[in-house]
Amino acid sequence: MTAPVEPGGPSSAAEPRFRLLTTVLRQWLFAGLLIWVPLAATLLVIRFLIGLLDTSLLLVPESLRPNFPGFGALLSVGLVLGTGALAANFLGSRMLGWAEDLLFHIPLVRTLYGGVKKLAETLFSRESTAFKRVVLIEWPRPGLWTIGFQTGDPIQVVREAAGRPLIPVFVPTTPNPTGGFIMQVPAEDLRFLDIPVEEGMRYIISLGVVAPGGSPPQVAVNPPR
Repeated sequence: MTAPVEPGGPSSAAEPRFRLLTTVLRQWLFAGLLIWVPLAATLLVIRFLIGLLDTSLLLVPESLRPNFPGFGALLSVGLVLGTGALAANFLGSRMLGWAEDLLFHIPLVRTLYGGVKKLAETLFSRESTAFKRVVLIEWPRPGLWTIGFQTGDPIQVVREAAGRPLIPVFVPTTPNPTGGFIMQVPAEDLRFLDIPVEEGMRYIISLGVVAPGGSPPQVAVNPPR
């Protein structure tokens, strides 16, 4: 018959050590994840972008393609710069204008090209106010506040319909900010935050963990005493 374990015996003495070991391993696990998850996501995005840029190699005959990685990305950057230089002079802008007129005469192409062109002009124009201000909006009900982004200036047709100027605001979802809601909000119902757009977006993507102006939380790797 097995004798009962006396209090303070080997089993009870091993329990604090086991708990200490599991605590340390858990801390090490979270510390490692904080390093590898952002690094892996960044590498995957870079790999995707380089692969996307490498598609420009299709413009080069296969026999003339150099056999080293990254040439497609360099070729894409060169094509963008060359097109920009062409569009910056009078003759090049006229040629691009004729090409655009041709595209706008194709039913399906003009819808896609026109929409994407307007979006690009809004995002890359120096005079654009798109996503340049972070706002606080009382939503989805009074008493609850969420972060949004002013996407532009008040729209004339909305002003005429509402009888007053309304500011377009995009309220993104979290952690995927590509989805969300577009709202037309009176200026007096908004609180404009003095923080960069990048910090506001990082706050949303991090599920509110990384506060604007702060840094990601650090996980201690030293065991508690």
